[in-house]
Amino acid sequence: MMKEFTPAADSPSIVSVTDRVKPVALGMAVTSVHFLGSRAAFVGGEENVGLVDAKGEVSTVAVHSGGILSTASDGKHLVLGGDDGKVVSLDAKGEVTLLATDPKRRWIDAVALHPDGAFAWSAGKFAFVKSGKNEEKSIEVPSTVGGLAFAPKGLRLAIAHYNGATLWFPNMAGSAEFLPWAGSHLGVSFSPDNKFLVTAMHEPALHGWRLADNRHMRMTGYPGRVRSMSWSAGGKALATSGADTVILWPFASKDGPMGKEPAMLAPLQARVSVVACHPKSDIFAAGYSDGTVLMVRLEDGAEILVRRNGTAPVAALAWNAKGTLLAFADENGDGGLLEL
Repeated sequence: MMKEFTPAADSPSIVSVTDRVKPVALGMAVTSVHFLGSRAAFVGGEENVGLVDAKGEVSTVAVHSGGILSTASDGKHLVLGGDDGKVVSLDAKGEVTLLATDPKRRWIDAVALHPDGAFAWSAGKFAFVKSGKNEEKSIEVPSTVGGLAFAPKGLRLAIAHYNGATLWFPNMAGSAEFLPWAGSHLGVSFSPDNKFLVTAMHEPALHGWRLADNRHMRMTGYPGRVRSMSWSAGGKALATSGADTVILWPFASKDGPMGKEPAMLAPLQARVSVVACHPKSDIFAAGYSDGTVLMVRLEDGAEILVRRNGTAPVAALAWNAKGTLLAFADENGDGGLLEL
């Protein structure tokens, strides 16, 4: 039996939370969702993004002439890379801006967006950064780029690739630093306090480095690959998919998860497919392979049912910046919006 909680004293019961979800029928396969102001941007696998307002009304915007391979958002703009070799930006009004085109029309495998407006993208073994009116900078890494992430402070880019990650200051010559660890590294993320770097690997594991001394952090024991990870408010925990519970690694101390066991919350007889931590409170949302969506409190694991099971796997979850709206969608494009 799940423990129940309510976000506020006057919030409705668990049953009425599911009833309050505004259904969103996108009519396309969905891979991710991001908020642009108060509008949810549901990213399709091919060509289009569905912009959805608070009423649940959908407007479809064509952003690429083929598959959409990568996305990143700062809450105001959504940057997308496609198999058409283009990097584009989408704003809340639905306006599309071309940011870059690969001269060889290579796939744009990864993108990242910095709070000051700088953006990064990758094609093959090359990563590129452009900041404002500054010229484009690039770096070649040992193998195809698996993921990109900007540090929360300063213009520093993390590049995940085979056998490790590279840290690079684009505006400083000779600034690339290699962090080795055998295996294929895909998604990459800095902790909000800039003290740790974590990669999701092709094998069912995470790997991390404490950046002060590059000490390794092995985070293993998953039954499946970790395809989704999200930092809690304040960065004290990292929530991840990859199991039939949400795995939360502790990062409150200077040693991070070294020598510590993770917490395991919200168990179901289904695999966790995507996680999204609330931007202000110690709450996270989790989507599962059976279509279930839960909201969960970190303190004690108490749960609220947002969406019942019985659909395709949940592929997309996101909170708006204020933490008052939750958007979700499954792989078939059936989604919803919940206002808290």
